[in-house]
Amino acid sequence: MSLAPRTIRLNLISCRTYATLSGLNSVSRAKAEKLSTDWKGTNATGGNTKNYIGGEFVESKATVWHDVVDPSTQTLLTRVPETTSSEFEQAVDAASQAYKNWSKQSVLSRQRFAIELQNQIRQNADALAGSIVLEQGKTLTDAHGDVLRGLQVVETAVGITSTLLGDKMEVSKDMDTEVRKVPLGVCASIAPFNFPAMIPLWTIPMAAVTGNTLVLKPSERDPGAAMIIAELCERAGLPAGVVNVVHGTAPTVNAICDHPAIKAISFVGGDHAGRHIYERGTKNGKRVQANMGAKNHAVLMPDANKNLALNSIIGAAFGAAGQRCMAVSVVVLVGTAQSWLPELVERAKKLKVNGGFESGADFGPLISLAAKRRVEGLIASAEEEGGRIHLDGRGISVPGYPNGNFVGPTIVEAVTTMKCYREEIFGPALTVISADNLDDALDIINANFYGNGAVIFTQSGATARKFETEVNVGQVGINVPIPVPLPMFAWSGNKGSVLGDIGFYGKSGINFYTQNKTTTSLWRAEDAVGNRASVNMPILN
Repeated sequence: MSLAPRTIRLNLISCRTYATLSGLNSVSRAKAEKLSTDWKGTNATGGNTKNYIGGEFVESKATVWHDVVDPSTQTLLTRVPETTSSEFEQAVDAASQAYKNWSKQSVLSRQRFAIELQNQIRQNADALAGSIVLEQGKTLTDAHGDVLRGLQVVETAVGITSTLLGDKMEVSKDMDTEVRKVPLGVCASIAPFNFPAMIPLWTIPMAAVTGNTLVLKPSERDPGAAMIIAELCERAGLPAGVVNVVHGTAPTVNAICDHPAIKAISFVGGDHAGRHIYERGTKNGKRVQANMGAKNHAVLMPDANKNLALNSIIGAAFGAAGQRCMAVSVVVLVGTAQSWLPELVERAKKLKVNGGFESGADFGPLISLAAKRRVEGLIASAEEEGGRIHLDGRGISVPGYPNGNFVGPTIVEAVTTMKCYREEIFGPALTVISADNLDDALDIINANFYGNGAVIFTQSGATARKFETEVNVGQVGINVPIPVPLPMFAWSGNKGSVLGDIGFYGKSGINFYTQNKTTTSLWRAEDAVGNRASVNMPILN
């Protein structure tokens, strides 16, 4: 399998002409200028994003560059290198050299890094959020949420002195068996565009506190937050080479999959790339975890708290412009709850679509013009296949942002055979399916290819129990619209949404970044040489 076509497309994009910095409004421009001044590795005023290798922010010698633009205005923010093969080798070598010492540091030393990193992130959350708004398009509030959910993983990693405990038992007289969790070595993380801070923070603290080193490849569409996090790791006292950042598309991804020094790969992103990375990485003997596409259903029962359910579904469907792997993209209206569809539409109409720094914005643009075209195409397909568009967000006009990648809230009534249901839309489009009863709703969900999550809104404990027991997804919500586990637990999507059998963060994260080493030892007590001296008269027999 090859990723070359996607690389070619991205390379051609760099030939386009974009708006200059004057295309940003005063608030966005001030944020961009401050980011460019305050941080070593990122730029938001048209300059280059750097590699981070061996503790140094290094200008790449790349011949291929990818343009990062503000999705609200198409203003060029920064140019991201396709990290060269020699630069990639330098990053892996830096990680390999750093591992020799970092893996031998005490767990207390590694814990202190996590303690200081969470402090650094709190102090610099505004900068991280500002970068996310500019490059990714989230609202400022949602961008802060992105940072916070990553911060929670860092805070949980502080507990490594308890979570890394091994096991020991005396299995026979004077014979002990002990199991320790030891690091793997150099690991890699490939992050997606939709959570520029959270996903790097799923991997950096977990890899570091367990004694590994890391090569991170953020999305080439919005690498700014990752570059800021790398600098915060440095400020938190992380030794040079423990975390390195490289950039690019298919060539960099393939280099990660193929390099013999890299022992494990963590990936979050789309199906095509995820399958490619899993297959190529595991073929090369690497441990791989891949979180991929989703089609998350919300079941609305007639006995649900109507206000809670409708507001929760709207927030989960349209927040972040639907660009979340746990977004509710399908609502199943059961029985008489089907009569609530008009009110669901009316509430969605009230959402405010705007630039991310604008006050009162509920969600912003999609990441790219290509994403906008794809979402609009899937909306159109519903109509072509006989579905009904109750709320159409295509062609929305956002004052002050005539060139933004905006799609307004969209609600489509469809059936499960339609393309808009079968494919992940990854945009602000909610598909409505009808079911006569709970059993029918469960059949719909369980037949779906994906298995990240599903939720139910009901006031019946018995209904909730039946749903929880019989639904075949990894993460279940009961009157909770986005049931992503907090990091003391672990991510647990299933079916076509994941590849690899070890989840992200929590106990699973510890297991992913470690391997068991078992030692069985025999020290016979009677062989001890430290016996007490005797003053008794020697007796010769």
